[in-house]
This record gives sequence, C-alpha cells and structure tokens, in this order.
Amino acid sequence: MDNDEEIEAAPNHREFRIGRKYSPVVAQDSDRAVVEMSSLDPGSSSSLNKVKVGMQPNLITNAREGSLPTHVVANGGHEESKLELFGFDSLVNILGLKSMTGEPIQAPSSPREGEDGSILEQHPKNTGIKLGTMMGVFVPCLQNILGIIYYIRFSWIVGMAGIGESLLLVTFCGLCTFLTSVSLSAIATNGAMKGGGPYYLIGRALGPEVGVSIGLCFFLGNAVSGSLYVLGAVETFLNAVPSAGLFRETITKVNGTAVAEPITSPSLHDLQIYGIIVTIILCFIVFGGVKMINRVAPAFLVPVLFSLASIFVGILVAKKDHPATGFTGLSIKTFRDNWSPEYQPTNNAGIPDPDGKIDWNFNALVGLFFPAVTGIMAGSNRSASLKDTQRSIPIGTLAATLTTTGLYMLSVFLFGALATREKLFTDRLLTATVAWPLPALIYVGIILSTLGAALQSLTGAPRLLAAIANDDILPVLNYFKVAEGDEPHIATLFTAFICMGCVVIGNLDLISPTTTMFYLLCYAGVNLSCFLLDLLDAPSWRPRWKFHHWSLSLLGASLCIVIMFLISWSFTVVSLALASLIYYYVSLKGKAGDWGDGFKSAYFQLALRSLRSLGASQVHPKNWYPIPLIFCRPWGKLPENVPCHPKLADFANCMKKKGRGMSIFASILDGDYHECAEDAKIACKQLSTYIEYKRCEGVAEIIVAPNMSEGFRGIVQTMGLGNLKPNIVVMRYPEIWRRENLIEIPATFVGIINDCIVANKAVVIVKGLDEWPNEYQRQYGTIDLYWIVRDGGLMLLLSQLLLTKESFESCKIRVFCIAEEDSDAEELKADVKKFLYDLRMQAEVIVVSMKSWDTQPDASKQDESVEAFAAAQRRNASYLKDMKDKAEKNGTELMADGKPVVVHEQQVEKFLYTTLKLNSTILRYSRMATVVLVSLPPPPVNHPAYFYMEYMDLLVENVPRLLIVRGYRRDVVTLFT
Repeated sequence: MDNDEEIEAAPNHREFRIGRKYSPVVAQDSDRAVVEMSSLDPGSSSSLNKVKVGMQPNLITNAREGSLPTHVVANGGHEESKLELFGFDSLVNILGLKSMTGEPIQAPSSPREGEDGSILEQHPKNTGIKLGTMMGVFVPCLQNILGIIYYIRFSWIVGMAGIGESLLLVTFCGLCTFLTSVSLSAIATNGAMKGGGPYYLIGRALGPEVGVSIGLCFFLGNAVSGSLYVLGAVETFLNAVPSAGLFRETITKVNGTAVAEPITSPSLHDLQIYGIIVTIILCFIVFGGVKMINRVAPAFLVPVLFSLASIFVGILVAKKDHPATGFTGLSIKTFRDNWSPEYQPTNNAGIPDPDGKIDWNFNALVGLFFPAVTGIMAGSNRSASLKDTQRSIPIGTLAATLTTTGLYMLSVFLFGALATREKLFTDRLLTATVAWPLPALIYVGIILSTLGAALQSLTGAPRLLAAIANDDILPVLNYFKVAEGDEPHIATLFTAFICMGCVVIGNLDLISPTTTMFYLLCYAGVNLSCFLLDLLDAPSWRPRWKFHHWSLSLLGASLCIVIMFLISWSFTVVSLALASLIYYYVSLKGKAGDWGDGFKSAYFQLALRSLRSLGASQVHPKNWYPIPLIFCRPWGKLPENVPCHPKLADFANCMKKKGRGMSIFASILDGDYHECAEDAKIACKQLSTYIEYKRCEGVAEIIVAPNMSEGFRGIVQTMGLGNLKPNIVVMRYPEIWRRENLIEIPATFVGIINDCIVANKAVVIVKGLDEWPNEYQRQYGTIDLYWIVRDGGLMLLLSQLLLTKESFESCKIRVFCIAEEDSDAEELKADVKKFLYDLRMQAEVIVVSMKSWDTQPDASKQDESVEAFAAAQRRNASYLKDMKDKAEKNGTELMADGKPVVVHEQQVEKFLYTTLKLNSTILRYSRMATVVLVSLPPPPVNHPAYFYMEYMDLLVENVPRLLIVRGYRRDVVTLFT
C-alpha cells in the first residue's frame, strides 16, 4: 500500500493521511465522533493534514434528521463542528465522485453484521487486461488500414488513374478519414467512454435510434471487411503457391499489351474453401480473448513492417527490366508517362480487356480504394479494453491515419516512376515482384497483414454488437449480451457466420464497395455527432481534444456523403434505406435510452430561440393557437390511479387541429410544500404517464398549495413562458355540489372564474363531461352556438375545431343570436351571415327574439325549467334570510364567503329570469343537439357565490352536454388571409 494510503490504527480511533487517494470510512458503534483538522504548513512539503474520524451511535441517522451532534476537537473541548451545517450525507468523498462517473461501487459492509469494521481498500472487479495507446489503438488501426488493397491493388490503381489522379484519390479519401479522426478524438475525450466505440459515441450524441441504426450498419461493415481481408490473404497464398489449389486455375489472355501473356488467377472454389478454413482459425484466436490477441498481434505486424521495408529497398535497387520485364527503375520518363489517367474496361480479374464488362473511372476507384484508408475505428471499437480512452484514441488514431496516408502518398510517386503502365496493369502482385531480396517476404507480409486486419475486424465487430445488445435498446439482440469483462462468444460466432457468407462470394471488387458504404455511413454519423455537439456547445461539451471545430466536422460529414454517391448512388440508397429501416424498427420496438443525446439539446436551443422570437407581444389572430390549461382537480372523487378525468383528455384533444398544439394538465395537491414535495413528484409522474396513455400531447404540472383557491391563483399567474402561456382554462362543471351538499364549492368555483377574468384567460367549462364522446364514438346532429356576447370569435373557433375530429365531422353548426327587439332580427341575421362567410365558416344562422328580460315566465306553458326556477327562488330567499340573521346576531353587515356583499333582491330575480329564458330557449331549439355552446356570464360583483351557482345551475338545467365559454380581450379569428 502506498504511503498516501497508510492507515495508523489506534484503540479508540483510526487515523489516516489525506493524500492523492482516499479510503472510505466505516462507522463504528463504539466510537465517538472525533474530527481533528490541522492546517497544512505551506512551507513544509511533508506536513500532512490528519483527520481522526470515528462515529457516535446513530450519528448518520441524526444528521439526516437535522440534529447537530457535538464533536471533540483537537484540544479536547466540545464545540459544534462547522461541517455539520452541510450534513454528513453531502460531504464530498471518493464514493460520491465515483457514483458521478457511473462506476459501480461496492457498498461498505456494516459492522453491525458481526464484522470488525476495519477500513479495507476496495479493489474493483478485474475486468481483464487493459491495453495502452500502442497495442490498443495504433497497432489495430495500422493493421486495418495497411491491408490487402495496398499490396495487391494499389499499383494497379496507380496504373489506371495515373499519378496525378492517384494523388487526388489518396488526398480525397485521406482527408475524409483525417477529419473523421479529429471528430472522433473530440467526442472520445468528452467524458468516460464504455464499450461500443463509434456506436457508443453516436448513440450518446444523436440518440439511441440513430446510434443503433448506424451501429448495426457499422457492425455489418466490420464483419464484411473481415471477409475482404480473408479473401485477400487466400488469393495471395494461392498465387504464391499455385500447387496448393484444389481446382484448376483460371487462365486469362491479356489483350492491349505489347506482349500478350497468360495470367493465372485462383479458382473461385479454392478461394471459398480456404477462406472458410482461415475464418474458422481466426475465430478460435478471437475466442482466446484480448490476452491472446495481444500476443498474436505483434506476430502479424512485425513481418508486415519487414515486407514494407523490402518493397522500398527493392524499388530503390530496381533497374530496367530488373527484377522483371516492364520495370524501368525510378525514371523521370516513366513518371511522365504514368502521370495522366488511362481508364480501360477490364474483366472480373482486373485485366484490361476491350470486351470487359467492368468500366472504370475515378468514382469507381474511390469505391475500390476507400477500404484501404478505413480502419480508423479499430481502436475505438475496443474502447472497453483500453486503459485510458481519452488519451489513447486521439493519439493512436491520428498517428495511424497520418502514417498510412503519408505511406500511400509516397507509394504513388514510387510506383508511378518504377514500371510501365502495362506492368502496373497486368502484375497484380507487383509489390512481391519488386521486393528485395525475395518475393516470398511480400507474400508472407501480405498474408500476415491481411490476416491481422481480419483478426482486428473479427475482434472489434463482436464487441460492437455486444455493446449494442448490452444497452438493451432492442430486445431481439438480447442473445448477444455479455457481462462486463466477459468475451462476446455468441456475437463472435454470428460475426464469423456473416464473414463466411461473404467469403463464399469470392470477389474482392464486389465486396469492397459494400464495405465502403457501411464505413462511410458510420464516419458521417461521427462527424455529424461532433458537429451537433460543437455547434450547440452545451455546458457538458468539454472535450480534452481542443483541435476541432464544427466546420471541420461538417466538412467531414459532407465528404462522406459525397464519396458515397461518387462510388454508387444505388449502393448509397440501399445503405441509407437499410439504416432508415433499422431506425424505424428501433423507434417502434426499441426501448427508450435516457442518454441526454444532442438532439435533446438541439430541441432545447430551438425552443429557446423560438420562444425569444415569439417575444411577449400580443399574438396575431392568424398565429393564435389554443393552449388549454386543463384543470384536473375533480369536483368529487376519481377511481384509484386515475389522476385526471378520462374525458378531460378527450376534450383537450378536441381543441387541437390535427393534434397541433400543447395542453398543460395541472392539478393541486393540498398541504404544505415541504411535506408534500415528494408526493407531488410522484403525482406528476403518474399524471404524465396517464396523459401519454390517453395519447394527448401535453405536459403535467402538480402544484402544492394550502387549498384549491390559492393553488389555482398561483397556477394562473405563473404557468407558461412568454407567449407559450396557457390562454384557455378548461375545467369540469361542479354538478355534484348540491347533490352532495358541498357548500365550499361555490366560493372556490367563483374564485377560479374571477381569477381567470383578472388574468385575462379564456374559460371553457364542460357540463356533462361523463357523456363526452371519445374518438371512436361518431356523433350526428348539430353543434349549436348561443352567441350572446362578443368573445373574440372563440366560440366560433371551438366549433370549427370540433368539426376537425372524426367523432364530430358529420355534425353541422348552427349559430343562435339573441335579439331583444323584433326589428333587429333580420339585420342581425344578415350581419352574422356576412361575418361567417368572411371567416370561411359554414354555419346556419338563427335569430331568437326576446322582447324583454323583465317579463316573468308564463307558468301555463308547463316549461320544464319553471320548476327549477321556483326552487332556485326558494333557496335564494332562504340563504338571504340566513345571512341577514347572522348579520343581526353579530351586529355586522351582510357577509358571505368571508367578505361583505350587497344584495338587491330585484337584481337577483332579474338574473334568474335571464338564465331561465336562456335555458328555455336552449331546450326549445337544441334539445337534440350534439353539443351546445353558450356564453359564460361573469359573476356579479357583490353577489354571494351561492347565488351565482344558482344562476349557473338554472342555465344548465336539463341540457345534457354543454360548453360554457368566456372569451378574453383578444380576437382569435380574423377576416384576413
């Protein structure tokens, strides 16, 4: 143990030194709380703070309960520790810091379980060998990048494209991978990185759907590229040892050259058989785990470096027609002859043939060569096996990218100046021919290089698939889950199966473009992730790699897309369609991953910018949207686990056109905030779940308040931001107040309406909510509007919104206008028709005349409302008499609802007559209407809330489904386009 961690035991306390590392302190029942702090002497480097810590019985419990225990300080006196103000649960310690990073922490054992309570250093679980920058990133990237394309295709590419376009090709592809490496370095150094490599980065930046879709495509690319490397190794082996072939070789007669020579190429069946055998052998090596791969990797890499050295030495010592016909040595004339491109049709073996079926151009060569620069993700694919991902991935990846790009650029010049174009075309193993001293070195180098790259692919691809499965996004991938530190054996078998399937194809030139598309798709995802994170610049975006900019990431993503379309637009469409199909499948079947992806940050920034652009000015009627505040607090009881009346959510959906708009579902929890805060969080979560279940777009809010009135007053003042504040308050009509004799409801109900009027909020009160239809109950009939007062067009707009729903689309609208004099009827009807026509609204207009509101109702007509009217009169008289008796008894003025009132009995009678007339009219014309909308009368200023409830009860009497609407001081419809 280091000196920093030295623990000095004492009989009654433990003393440990504070240094770079800390050990957790376990409480002892028999110890006393002792906290000793001595200041560190600035002049002495050896002076250390010493802390003696013990714990009194139940100390932590007391700290949580808010009590402040006494501590013994250095001088033995008793005084209150200043640290107690923060509570022991909040003190910064190593366990808390580890929990912030997501590391699993083993809970310290309790001494009450019979243990001695000694302080032991907790060692993390051994998750296997961890690799450094060289063996973990640089070597895998180098082996993947420097592979089969360089040895058996690169000289042919130089001959086909010429030196000039070959340099452009290498620069173009190298720039794409370099910019991707920069983006990868930035994201990889922005926090801890677990297994999965690019999938982990893309998924956490762009969300689980994008991450899984691109991650699975990248997995397929890795698996397919493994077959590419295996085929290259087998083809090289069969060319070096023709006698090893089991079937007859294919002989191709070369055309278009000075001396026609027969060119042999291995049989397809030989490639398939040997390829499957090699894949199985590599699979066994991968099964050995990281430890075996770490041992085998140098054995593959060292001969490759020797082979490269022999190639460059052979180029330097080559002379005219030495070591074979067609070599000129390094010649300026040859350099000039090979500068320009010479694209020719070829056969399947790549041999120029005027009758060949394969046409080559720069775009096709991009598709053939690009796999030679892929492999930059080989290190990040093994991120779970790295000691320090934030250091190793940037340094190793960029070093491998720059090294191989420089090697390719140099090789273009050397190959272009070394041999004639015919030799570049026909000698597929020119690197072996020119090697010094023996071509066999190149055959060994090619085979080991390609096998090493295949080994890295078969190592990285299963770990990538296991990382996707471990995130538990797609249940179908659960078979590939592995425990931390274990080898992904099932994923390895699946990868090997895909690899062998592609080996059966047996054609490098067909496999290469497919692999390229998957790689480019992943590279584009990495660049877009870095672009989004860098552009948004969230506070959490603090990468250690500083040499990046969002413009470079955008350029890298653009290059990836351009290269995809340059290679093949059909392959591009297929790969994008596959990624989109996986994205759609993940969206439907996948589980949500709360990763805080960049899209959430983008939505946040967009919302803020949109909110600022809206400002706080008045919204124009053309841009007006209903933002209903659904008051979920029921006038009565709801079933258990139902936080909101089900039909309120249905009605909220009816207020949106094609689902556009936002609803705020608010409820009030009675009580003290400090005591009910946790209950409010639970209730808010339940309400959110419920409105999601009801498929109603909206947010849930729970307010804790002493009572409903104060809670609603707080809601109506503070809810919303800027112009996104709710503009309509929707609530249920309290039909149960008289039936259950809830005498506190009138004052609360009237107070809510008055609060809405003061806050300038529109009000919609739903009567008959239990009978409100859902989306599957189609309605027929009419929607009747009793348009009594000007409300800015809100009632008209609500009726139009109802018609947009399937349940009401078969209904027709009728507008009833109330005219006091007969002479006004025709003129009013014409004006309303013209107004509705200009508003583009289809409705029938009906004018109802009432000569005088003061005329008492005719009881001889046996109207159903007359009996209710008489009962309301009796109740009002009884309530007024009780108020007067109380006032006389107490010697005060008339009081109701805690405030003085002024009651004019004639005015009360007039209000009752008014509501009676209106109710009679509604029953006469709209008894069979689907929905009736009527204006909400404001509560009279000095009348008791009880009287207002009597007016409202009389208004809604015998009307089964009624919307009582009050607009606000703004127009919500406009005549203009």
